[in-house]
Amino acid sequence: MKTECSGDYVMLKGKIYPCTVSLTMDLVGGKWKAVILYHLKDEAKRYNELRKEMPSVTEMTLSLQLKQLERDGLVLRKVYGKKPPVKVIYSLTDFGKTFIPVLEAITAWGNQVVEEKGEFVNRRV
Repeated sequence: MKTECSGDYVMLKGKIYPCTVSLTMDLVGGKWKAVILYHLKDEAKRYNELRKEMPSVTEMTLSLQLKQLERDGLVLRKVYGKKPPVKVIYSLTDFGKTFIPVLEAITAWGNQVVEEKGEFVNRRV
């Protein structure tokens, strides 16, 4: 039996996927999940630090994506303190860290595409 995309299905946590690519994209796909993981790959960060590093993401989207990444076991949310203001730190889990080589490959490929076909700009055009 093939382990990648084929006619067979794969299952994770009771959810059935048509292939491993579909499973992967469910976990890390979309506009912001990989970006969040990229910003957490070197160190844990507070919510506001992530917001500053990703100014074009809305607070609602960032919050939702962090919850999904936490639910899927890629991100750990650690709360310090019992009453407000509490300190919340986000970091990659051991499972999340296994995605770092993929993030680095995506980053390298994106840099190559920009160098060959696009340009880096300092502001939104």
